Order: sequence, then C-alpha cells, then structure tokens
Amino acid sequence: MNASLRTRRAMLALALALAPITIASMSAAQAQPASSDAIVGKWEADDGSVKLDLFRAGSKFQARLLYGNKIVEADNVTLKKDLNNPDPALRSRSLKNIVFVTGLRWADGEWTGGSIYDASSGRTYNCRAEMQDGKLHVRGYLGVPALGQTQTFHRMP
Repeated sequence: MNASLRTRRAMLALALALAPITIASMSAAQAQPASSDAIVGKWEADDGSVKLDLFRAGSKFQARLLYGNKIVEADNVTLKKDLNNPDPALRSRSLKNIVFVTGLRWADGEWTGGSIYDASSGRTYNCRAEMQDGKLHVRGYLGVPALGQTQTFHRMP
C-alpha cells in the first residue's frame, strides 16, 4: 500500500472518529436556550406587515405595535382606529403603540402564558413565543397551541 493511500485512510478514520463529537457539540450549541431577555427589542414581521417593540414589564413581557399595514390605512399615513374592540370606550383609540401582547412568562427556553389582541377582529387569544436561529416566532392560539397561527419576526437594526 502506498503512502498516499495510507494517509487518506488514516484521515478518513480520524474524521469518522471525530464525527460524533462534532455533531454532538453542534447539537448542543443549537439547543442552548435563549436568555429571558432575548426577545426584548424592536422586531419586524418577515412579511413586513408589522413592526413591534417587545419589552419587559416586571417579570413578564409585553409588545406594542409600532408600524405596519395592520395599523395604517392604505395611504400609509392615516392611523387605523381600534374599531372592533369589545370595549366601546377604546374604539376611537389609534392602534399605534397599543400594547397587544401581554403576560408572556419565561420558562424552559420559551415565553408562555401570554395573551395577544387581534385588532382586526377585536378578539384576544392565548400567546407563546420562542427564538430559533435568531428569529422570533410568536404563536396565537385558542386552547391548545396546535390550533393557532405563528408569525415570524426578525430583529430590526
């Protein structure tokens, strides 16, 4: 057997021996839970429909609407009103800066136990959030998370 072939076989054996260690360390790095404050900041929906500000309120987290087609009319200037709010006293308020996510609590690598208000219907849903690969995934649902919808956000500069 020539030296070149022996060298290649030795390198292959070394690569195969190190593969489980490399894969395990990569999996551990990806599985690291985010810190509780990882969601704090300004976020934009991947589809560009909304911008929000997520902030800590005591031990919980909330979000306010900043901008997007969900809060401005087609002219991109006039702010929409909260016309479908079940409380008639709130129907004349602007949607800009309303706190629409409340009560998120950090536990086991995700934020759970929150509520999210859908101004287009006037309904409030259960809410949870998680971070994956630097993206924020916010899920609104009724009863069980499987019966819901997720919107993905990226951090704004």
